[in-house]
Amino acid sequence: MAGYYRYHLFFCVNQRDDGTPCCAEHGARRVRDYAKERLKALGLHAPGEIRVNKAGCMGRCDQGPVLVVYPEGVWYTYVDEEDIDEIIEQHLRQGRVVERLRLPGAP
Repeated sequence: MAGYYRYHLFFCVNQRDDGTPCCAEHGARRVRDYAKERLKALGLHAPGEIRVNKAGCMGRCDQGPVLVVYPEGVWYTYVDEEDIDEIIEQHLRQGRVVERLRLPGAP
C-alpha cells in the first residue's frame, strides 16, 4: 500500500535553553520554512507528493542541524538553503541520495 505522501521530511527544530547544542542554533526553523515554501512553489507540497514537518530532538544534536527523509529513512545535515535546494532536486525530484550531506552511520 502506498503512503499518503511520496516523501515525508522531518526537520529537527529543537531548542535547548541550557546551552547544549541543538538544531535551532543553526537556523533549523528558517531552513524548514524555506523548504516548505520552496516545495509549495514547485507544486510538490501536497497529498500524494511531499510533506514537510517539524520535529523535536532526534538525538543527533552533535551532527545538526538534521532532517530525515521518509520512506527511505535517509538522514541529512545541511548548512543553508542551497543544501536544501540540492536535497529537493537530487533526492526528492530525481530519487538520488545526496551523499555529501548524508549523515555518517545513518541508513
